[in-house]
Amino acid sequence: MLLFFILGLLVHFVFFGSIFDIYFTSPLVHGMTPQLTPLPPPAKRLVLFVADGLRADTLYELDENGNTRAPFIRNIIMHEGSWGISHTRVPTESRPGHVALIAGFYEDVSAVAKGWKENPVGFDSLINESRYTWSWGSPDILTMFAKGASGDHVYAYSYDADNEDFGAQDVTKLDTWVFDNMKEFFHAARNNQSLFSKLNEEKIVFFLHLLGIDTNGHAHRPTSREYKDNIKVVDEGIKEIVSMLEDFYGNDGKTAFIFTSDHGMTDWGFHGAGHPSETLTPFVTWGAGIKYPQRVSAQKFDDAFLKEWKLENWKRQDIHQADIAPLMASLIGVPFPLNSVGILPVDYLNNTDLFKAESMFTNAVQILEQFKVKMTQKKEATLPFFFTPFKLLSESKQLNILRKARSYIKQRKYDEAKPSHLLSCSFIAVGVLVAFFLLIQDCPWTYYIYCLLPVPIWYAVLREFQVIQDFVISLLTFPPSQLAGYLFIFTLGIEVLVLSFFYRYMLTAGLIAFACWPFITQLWTRAKSISLSWIFFSLLLAVFPLMPVVGRKPDIFLVIGAGSLVLLLSLCVLTSLIKRKDRFINEELLLHLFQMLSIVLSMCVVYSTHHSLLKKQGLPFLNQIISWIILASSFVLPLLSPTSLFERLFSILLSWMSAYLLLSTGYEALFPLVLSCLMFVWIRMEQETLQQSGVSYRQKSQGYLCCHKSIHEFDHKVTSLQFTCNLDITQFRHLYLDDIRRAFFLVFFLVTAFFGTGNIASVNSFDLASVYCFLTVFSPYMMGALMMWKILIPFVLVMCAFEAVQLTTQLSSKSLFLMVLIISDIMALHFFFLVKDYGSWLEIGTSISHYVIVMSMTIVLMLLNGLAHLLTTKKLELYGKPKSHLI
Repeated sequence: MLLFFILGLLVHFVFFGSIFDIYFTSPLVHGMTPQLTPLPPPAKRLVLFVADGLRADTLYELDENGNTRAPFIRNIIMHEGSWGISHTRVPTESRPGHVALIAGFYEDVSAVAKGWKENPVGFDSLINESRYTWSWGSPDILTMFAKGASGDHVYAYSYDADNEDFGAQDVTKLDTWVFDNMKEFFHAARNNQSLFSKLNEEKIVFFLHLLGIDTNGHAHRPTSREYKDNIKVVDEGIKEIVSMLEDFYGNDGKTAFIFTSDHGMTDWGFHGAGHPSETLTPFVTWGAGIKYPQRVSAQKFDDAFLKEWKLENWKRQDIHQADIAPLMASLIGVPFPLNSVGILPVDYLNNTDLFKAESMFTNAVQILEQFKVKMTQKKEATLPFFFTPFKLLSESKQLNILRKARSYIKQRKYDEAKPSHLLSCSFIAVGVLVAFFLLIQDCPWTYYIYCLLPVPIWYAVLREFQVIQDFVISLLTFPPSQLAGYLFIFTLGIEVLVLSFFYRYMLTAGLIAFACWPFITQLWTRAKSISLSWIFFSLLLAVFPLMPVVGRKPDIFLVIGAGSLVLLLSLCVLTSLIKRKDRFINEELLLHLFQMLSIVLSMCVVYSTHHSLLKKQGLPFLNQIISWIILASSFVLPLLSPTSLFERLFSILLSWMSAYLLLSTGYEALFPLVLSCLMFVWIRMEQETLQQSGVSYRQKSQGYLCCHKSIHEFDHKVTSLQFTCNLDITQFRHLYLDDIRRAFFLVFFLVTAFFGTGNIASVNSFDLASVYCFLTVFSPYMMGALMMWKILIPFVLVMCAFEAVQLTTQLSSKSLFLMVLIISDIMALHFFFLVKDYGSWLEIGTSISHYVIVMSMTIVLMLLNGLAHLLTTKKLELYGKPKSHLI
């Protein structure tokens, strides 16, 4: 009987223990190959702040007085970094939370064998992969990662466990201890050469575990004054640490910062379950490799947090907690943690498409490595006829997917690295049906092109469905009356551009409307002098389309008058530059004087040639030589001028005005001058508009546009801005509604530059007298080239000005071309239906020319943009580096 009792007891013990063997076995596997992105990372070091027990709503919300509890973190959200909510998983405890953050995987159920206090199975982590890690905080958290690290590159500094006292009078000291000890550590490093060298290595991590908020939450509840005041202490401490690090590393821009929490807390001061107050934690990141704030008009989330937190205009990007580990690894260029299941949140990265694609590929291979090891283990432990492989990831399909992804990356088709085949198959079927329909009707081959070309175009459009959806959602946020008003204004603007091809006075109407722009915004009250200049030059330019076509009534004295005005303006500018500059380079002064001399020579040549031809004495040879020299020098002289925005643009105006005067016969000589003045004012107006909109952009000194002061100071004068050649794509921002207006302004000014003096698309409008300063012997190609250059000069002046507008507003050329393409395509649809196949040759040719001009606008714009970029950014040094002298 006793034997049966013992046997029964043993069986029950076995059954009891079996649940741990069956259900609580660690899912972690080992033996994977580390995966590293093969491109240089954006950051050398990473700082991870983890505020233990911090709820997302308590950090982001405003207090009863409408003030934020964390002013530094909120300033980061609005001006420097990206933010969102990190969604944790149960159990919402400190150990699994930190493992998810730093190692990239969620709770290992085998931890029940250790009383949920630590992981019984070793695992890889960001800290292990780093070159060096220094950490400060609770001994319960720091020792967990120090144990799992290989080598002696992890240094942990923790206070005594007895300090974690829920009954203590002030537990914020747990956090101030971390901040103070880190400050002392860096202060000591300045006198320790070995430590100083380590701190300046790459791939290093600083981990600050802040336990005070969690302790106050348990002791006093998250709604208490103590919990909320602790947030202020942490915010101020982070501000001081960031300032100290930037000072220590000389503001090198190579530090990435992440602020988050391991879990939240219920209103009654507990955590561990899955209530939103426990699983929703804050996530804020900034610094090297991180996108700057993105202003949006609408966001689609199932909650109402954005409105409650007054953050509805700053793009929120939620992530899973395990996704933070691959993000950190990508930022500092270490292998992704081997056991990580996190998916890299590429929307947080501010880097090239190539870097994003390579990082995603590495992430995918790293996760696939775990699958392959797990499958191998399962296969070895299972009888062959019982083992069923996962068909969707068979070895052949793995290789095929990886091969395709790598091929797409090599071809720079980054968006195709994980394509959906359903959409492509659907469009292939549509293409086959269209081709079959045309085949049975015996249609000519050109019909196949016309009918099949829309198929890949619409395929590309629908692949960007998310962008289209966001755009529609954004439009729906506007009140119906306001949306209808915007559509009406946009349609009216397009129609004015189309009608201007037939009636030049429509440009006058458009410019008069432009003159009213300051009155419908706050520009009139905020920048009255600039607004008055805008109104004056807009109305002055509006006079030109009302003038007769160039060449009908030549007047050489208007050409001389235009040259005199340019000389007067040059003297004013030169005087202003000398007064403003403390040190003025002699070469710069000589260049200005030489350009003014070119203007004088152009006036003399025009006057002398005109009178020589009236007396039927032909073109003087000296005049011809001087004209060609001035024309050739107009390409070179601007490249010798300083790259400061105002000086370079004015140098371009002087050089090209001297050439334009030689090609002028009447009032058109005034046109580039007035147009350029309006362009200068436009640049200032856009700066004021940007300030008014409140859009803030961070700038780097090596960026495409360098400022002597912060770009946030929008009242900074144009003269302090610099053109440089280094293109930093990280500066460029997302599009806003106002950018459509800027693109429309560009198209309108380009059309005005073309039709402003009557240069319609017909040979009849060209006057051969324009080239008489260069040659009088009939040479159709040379004369045509000179007249074409005369037409292009106003175009290039507009594009050079818009180059400055792009830089000051950080609008990328790619975005510009897309918007201009849309506007030009809408105009092209008009002219497509207006093409005539009857009437005179002039009518037929003009209708075709209009269509060709609009269709060619994008191509011409790309070429002109390249020329404008060359003229504004390149700098020639004739004698090496110029020396600076006082004058």
